[in-house]
Amino acid sequence: MNTVLPESLYHRMGGEKTLRQLVEKFYAKVAQDPDLAPIFPDDFTEVKEKQFKFLSQFFGGPDLYSQAYGHPMLRARHLPFPITPTRAQAWLRCMHATLDELDLSDEIKQEMMARFIMTAHHMVNTPE
Repeated sequence: MNTVLPESLYHRMGGEKTLRQLVEKFYAKVAQDPDLAPIFPDDFTEVKEKQFKFLSQFFGGPDLYSQAYGHPMLRARHLPFPITPTRAQAWLRCMHATLDELDLSDEIKQEMMARFIMTAHHMVNTPE
């Protein structure tokens, strides 16, 4: 299924262009974050492309991630990385700062953050 519905969050946020900007700005922040940088590779190229494909699908756009990698199985794919509550909060902080840099309505930012918050908390797999 590669249909993008006009009412999807993906469409309302500006689709591919906005997500590409989000991913670029977000990972620039992650690379500088002392809590997050240690669990990411030095080269973000593959991570950024996977994130772009995942977010496209996550927000109701084309199912690029599933086409390339199969079912997202988000938590399972992240189990090898120690994601603590502190790291989840750092990830959310970087994402919130990134959204503030994008030309999006407050309503769309809030809708996106609500989804990110739920997901970040679900990803925690290691205590402090």
